[in-house]
Amino acid sequence: MEHMMGYRRPNGTVGIRNHLLIIPTVICANQVCSRIAQMVPEAIAIPHQHGCSQIGSDKERTFDVLAGTGKNPNVGGVIIISLGCEVIDPNELADAIRPTGKLVEVFDIQSVGGSVKAIQHGTELAQKMREQLQAMQPEPIPFSELIIGVKCGGSDATSGLASNPALGAAADSLIQAGGGVVIGETTEIIGAEHVLASRCATKETADELYHIVDRFEKEVERMGADMRGGNPSPGNIAGGLTTIEEKSLGCISKCGNAPIEGIIEYAGNIPKHGLYFMDSPGNDIECVSGMAAGGAHLVCFTTGRGTPTGSAVIPVIKITGNTRMFERMSDNMDVNVGDMLAGTMSLEEAGELVWQEIKEVANGKLTKAEILGHTEFSINRIGPSL
Repeated sequence: MEHMMGYRRPNGTVGIRNHLLIIPTVICANQVCSRIAQMVPEAIAIPHQHGCSQIGSDKERTFDVLAGTGKNPNVGGVIIISLGCEVIDPNELADAIRPTGKLVEVFDIQSVGGSVKAIQHGTELAQKMREQLQAMQPEPIPFSELIIGVKCGGSDATSGLASNPALGAAADSLIQAGGGVVIGETTEIIGAEHVLASRCATKETADELYHIVDRFEKEVERMGADMRGGNPSPGNIAGGLTTIEEKSLGCISKCGNAPIEGIIEYAGNIPKHGLYFMDSPGNDIECVSGMAAGGAHLVCFTTGRGTPTGSAVIPVIKITGNTRMFERMSDNMDVNVGDMLAGTMSLEEAGELVWQEIKEVANGKLTKAEILGHTEFSINRIGPSL
């Protein structure tokens, strides 16, 4: 498999999917957006609880995540729906997305006359946009243009021993092919940050890595909380993980061995080539949503305990080293590398298995999360609501 079939966007980026995305600028527009998505096949809404009563950097983060999700190359067209009085300006949001050259429509519920009329109007717009998207044809694209995120969640003892190293080997294969990889979860590298820092391409990048870890730890201290109350989680402990350091050492193995080229803020633009670290929470959906907003095409998600979650605009490949869980949750899992623990599969073979799955999904194969309609979306917040 020498290339993937993708949709070349007017701004030169490439999508491996061609979604019609419906964005509510505020929680008050969630129901209207969801109803429209139900009416139009292949349309996806991203309901969320934000968009109003926000100020400063917190408001900017919500705006940036919504705009970044709309700009993700897997999205072919966007309909933005506002209530009409929130702090997130729908026209500014549309203006942030339009430079990609993709289809963008915007309207507010108050102006069109309420929920019923808004659903009718939005459905008409979505049906017309869907016809335009269906006329688009994919073309051969080199894997050097693929960007993946690497994530773990619901980890157990098999994660650090099997699925994470296997994913790391696959990440190395993509980088060798010229592609890009982003790892996140600042909370999940604590105790092992010195290992990642030693792999940073420059001292400045290493210093920035230490800075984001220190910033998070000080925020936990400011709250008067003990991170050990939530990390490792009860499920992690039940699965055999004992300390933050043990969990972190397993976590970082999923990004392979390439040098870390830079640090990206949450939902920031991900460069096309090489390995980068995104300052993001360990929370599964918030982390994956940040990677999608940064431009990742898909996320490889390792798990030992099992999780069904997906993402609104990017495929999520579920990888495990826990064969028992793979068989028990076969509806949700994509790749099993549990034979590594049985001694019948090498790390190289497991990495190749994951790498082949990445290439197939990039070429249109649906992940289990996509088949089941998992389109989870969540925004990591900074400040309090007014």
